[in-house]
Order: sequence, then structure tokens, then C-alpha cells
Amino acid sequence: MILNIPTILTLLRIVCIPIIIIVFYWPIEDSRLWCTIIFIIASFTDWVDGFLARKLNLQTAFGAFLDPVADKLMVVIILVLIVQADPAVYIALPVAIIIGREVTVASLREWMAEIGQRSVVKVSQLGKYKTGFQMFSIVCLLFNADLYGVPVRSIGIVAIYVAAILTLWSMWQYIQLALPEFKK
Repeated sequence: MILNIPTILTLLRIVCIPIIIIVFYWPIEDSRLWCTIIFIIASFTDWVDGFLARKLNLQTAFGAFLDPVADKLMVVIILVLIVQADPAVYIALPVAIIIGREVTVASLREWMAEIGQRSVVKVSQLGKYKTGFQMFSIVCLLFNADLYGVPVRSIGIVAIYVAAILTLWSMWQYIQLALPEFKK
């Protein structure tokens, strides 16, 4: 295992998860604001570690494995926190869709890798849009307050539904790409 700067940034993203959980439940007035700031910083490290790995040719097998794990852990755990704090069906439904898709696509990718077809289900442009809306919705729902009169929470609810629709669409695309292998 090689610990280079991109891998250390990915590990720091994982370290941020328990910090966000602790701050989320910390009995201070601005805990949600601090969670949002930590999440934004951690999300930015995702872009930085990928950029550095490609630009400086620091890509490793361990980093390629760990990066999506860190992303999925952070997203799933924070979505669970959001639902726990606001256990309404209109929040739980898109969250369940997003988490269900993450499990399904991760399993599909693992199976496709086992049969030597990993490249068939590589990350698509639609998956990147899905991730963008997902991250934006998490920021809004984690913040959970108005900002200078802007209804950030309501924007987050709309964004998480857009993310859920893109989630289903991208999952369907991945399944369609894998269908020839299912038929064998």
C-alpha cells in the first residue's frame, strides 16, 4: 500500500465521517452549519485527490479501490443522518433510492469485474451529473436552514428528487450495459 498525497486525502475523507457524526449530534447552535462546512471541505478533497492522482501520475490500485469506498461511505452515512433528523417519507424515499442504487451498482461492478467486464460499467457522464445533484442536495439538506431568505432546505428537497431520478436512470443504464452478460 502506497500512501501518497491523493491516498492521504482519501483517508482524510473517511476520517471526516465520524467527525461529521459527532458534530451533527453536538448540542451547539450551529452544528448543522459546521457539518455542512466539513462535508464541503471533504467533498472538495475528492476532486483534489483525483486531480493530483491524474496530473502527477500518482494513481495506485489501493487509491482506485479506496476513493469510491470513501465517497459511498460519506454519502450513505450523511443521508442516514439527514433522514434520522427529519424522518419524513418525502425525505426517506429519495434517500432509499440513492442508497439502494449505490449498493446495486457497486455489486454490479464487482460482478462485472469478476467476469472480466469491469470496463463495461465504468462511470458515465450521467453518473457524474447524479453525483453533482446528490452532493448539492446533501449540502442543502445538511445545512437545513434558510440563508439570506433563500429556502435552502426546500432547494435541497427538490435537488434530492432530481438526484434520485438521475440515480434510477443511471442505474438502468448500467443494468442495460450488463444485460448481455446476464443472458450468457
